[in-house]
Amino acid sequence: MGGDDDKKTSEEFGELVNMKPADLEKWLDTEESKDAGQHKGGGESTGHASGRRIVEILRAKKGDLGDDDYAHMRKVVGYIHRHLAQRPSGDVKDTKWRYSLMNWGHDPLA
Repeated sequence: MGGDDDKKTSEEFGELVNMKPADLEKWLDTEESKDAGQHKGGGESTGHASGRRIVEILRAKKGDLGDDDYAHMRKVVGYIHRHLAQRPSGDVKDTKWRYSLMNWGHDPLA
């Protein structure tokens, strides 16, 4: 891709990922974070692994980001949009729905 596509991806990623790297890292260390999401074969969930990658992307210099980083950013943007559309009714503070989004760098209550 590159150029305008990467710029658009970066902007949308920056709007949707509303957790700072240190806050996301702290969250990823919690049991709630580790329990949220789909676990393949009993290992780390897809969202938890994504969260660790998001921290790396947030801490990287823009010029150091490669095609794989932008591809992951697009994946994050798509996931957050889809997951937000599935918001349950009522208080979401202590829900797996919120915890899963937080693994992807978005706290809907922020």
